Amino acid sequence: MTALGRTRSVAFIVAWRGIHNAFTNPAFLLPSVLFPLFFFIAFAGGLSGLQRVPDFDYESGYTSFQFAFVCIQAAAFGGVFTGFAIAADFEFGFARRLLLAAPNRGGIIIGYMVSAMVRATFVLAVVFLAGLISGMQIDGSIGDFAALLVLALCVSAVSTLWAAGIAMRMRTMQAGPVMQMPVFVLLFLAPVYVPLNLVDGWVHAVARFNPATAFLEAARGFVSGEPDKVGITAACLVGMFALTVLWARGGLRSAERAG
Repeated sequence: MTALGRTRSVAFIVAWRGIHNAFTNPAFLLPSVLFPLFFFIAFAGGLSGLQRVPDFDYESGYTSFQFAFVCIQAAAFGGVFTGFAIAADFEFGFARRLLLAAPNRGGIIIGYMVSAMVRATFVLAVVFLAGLISGMQIDGSIGDFAALLVLALCVSAVSTLWAAGIAMRMRTMQAGPVMQMPVFVLLFLAPVYVPLNLVDGWVHAVARFNPATAFLEAARGFVSGEPDKVGITAACLVGMFALTVLWARGGLRSAERAG
């Protein structure tokens, strides 16, 4: 079997195991579903009065405005939850056995990334259904929503690579806050509650250069049927993907040295 074939085999095994565990064990799946649903209900319902603020110029409504945020947030935290699973695999010994048995260890990271993307797709479908039930206004076309899904899956991949790098370096569930907090801070220093033009103070200065801002504005553009910041978003994703690939590869090497 060629090196590419071995990589595919390892990736398939790891991905299938992650997907199977997620959809057969509620303890793995429920947090990644309930977390974004909680934010969606809390923000879209409790803060809907913000759409009457002067200069709030998002015509699709506040529910759609927050749906776009929750899509990005769910994808990002889905990657973090996958990092938790990787750390648990090290604590219980499975990951070490996998490192010894796998002929091409790069496929391990690919497998975890694929499983995270499958879970993210499911979570986004649940959130979309919740949005429809709550009366979310849909202005984007099928193509726009397909682009939104691609954006979310790219965010999921980057987040998974980040979390995998941490998990493989620390190899313990105690690494959870280290994986989660940077992603949490990055998201909430973006214009979550109102458009960027209504954000004031130092948060506005940070949000202008925060890549999560580009992700949110692109997502909201797709939901409203008026794509925006697509080029900037693509450039940010390419750069972040390249950096997190190197980061995850370094984590894998650290795990290999540790045995």
